[in-house]
Amino acid sequence: MPKALGVAEALLARFKNDIASLELIPSGGGVFEFFVDGELVYSKKATGKHPDPAFLVEEVAKRL
Repeated sequence: MPKALGVAEALLARFKNDIASLELIPSGGGVFEFFVDGELVYSKKATGKHPDPAFLVEEVAKRL
């Protein structure tokens, strides 16, 4: 959960006026999936590693 909160903080710091909502959904087994407008952008389950928050911020920037 701390890494997910770090991603949320990074996103809100950069896009606080552009993000309509941000939802963190706890899960088990270390699953971390990141969606933008319903599109899967990153899956820790698929890659086996947690993403760098800067990567996710840039992926959101591409979609805004």
